Parts: sequence; C-alpha cells; structure tokens
Amino acid sequence: MRRELTVAELETEHTELLPARETLNFGFGNTNWAAIQATNSSMALNAATFYSAANSAAVQTIVVTQG
Repeated sequence: MRRELTVAELETEHTELLPARETLNFGFGNTNWAAIQATNSSMALNAATFYSAANSAAVQTIVVTQG
C-alpha cells in the first residue's frame, strides 16, 4: 500500500550533517583503503533450432581487500 506524504509531514522532517570521517583521511600515517573488484557474467546460446529456449544464469563475484 502506497501513501503520499502531506506538506505538513514533510515540514516536520529535518536533516543534519554527519561528522567528518577520519577513517577516510590519507594523511599523517593513518592510511585506510579498500580495493573492490566486481565481475558479472552470463552466457546463453540458442542457434539453428526451432521452438527451443535458451536459459542463462548470471554469476556475480565481488572481492573486497581492505588495508
């Protein structure tokens, strides 16, 4: 069930800034990094056939290295 927000409800909302993330700082010998490598592959073959279907399943790999 989907419900629309009213203007009064939106006016009660507020935002605030998040503090600075020191973990993302690359200075002063405090080095944090993450190398992310992602692949997504899929293959299907349906050649020279009548009334047939080709199915394919996707394979996804995500590798995260943090140092």
